[in-house]
Amino acid sequence: MWLVYHQYKCIFPDFPFLEVDVQLTSFTDYGLRALIYMASLPEGRMTSISEVTDVYDVSRNHMVKIINQLSRAGYVTAVRGKNGGIRLGKPASAIRIGDVVRELEPLSLVNCSSEFCHITPACRLKQALSKAVQSFLTELDNYTLADLVEENQPLYKLLLVE
Repeated sequence: MWLVYHQYKCIFPDFPFLEVDVQLTSFTDYGLRALIYMASLPEGRMTSISEVTDVYDVSRNHMVKIINQLSRAGYVTAVRGKNGGIRLGKPASAIRIGDVVRELEPLSLVNCSSEFCHITPACRLKQALSKAVQSFLTELDNYTLADLVEENQPLYKLLLVE
């Protein structure tokens, strides 16, 4: 499986000298976008995977996998049948962005194994990177899905949400 990354500039408070481009996989990126779309809809309104894929011009197969994982984690509720569809599984105010990223994103930055690297027993890189990832996630924990969408008229307009 190829991983596609989307870059975000990130400065870590614990490491002020460290400014990096944090890259999320497209899986996580589109998972967040799907949640943003569902949270932008009028409360209780169902949507479909096809509608989400049309809005973001994403592969339906890719989005099905994303929605399945979000559903297993409780972020999305899927209803089968004629009047079925998908919607948020909990209020947008209860969905922390850091938690979603933890659920969707493979967060292992380096493969620290003596099989692959002979300095593993003495290396401190993994610890430093782990702290940086934790700082990143802690910052994301400050935001809920509601923070990203509530009263965001420009977003509603771009998503064509009424």
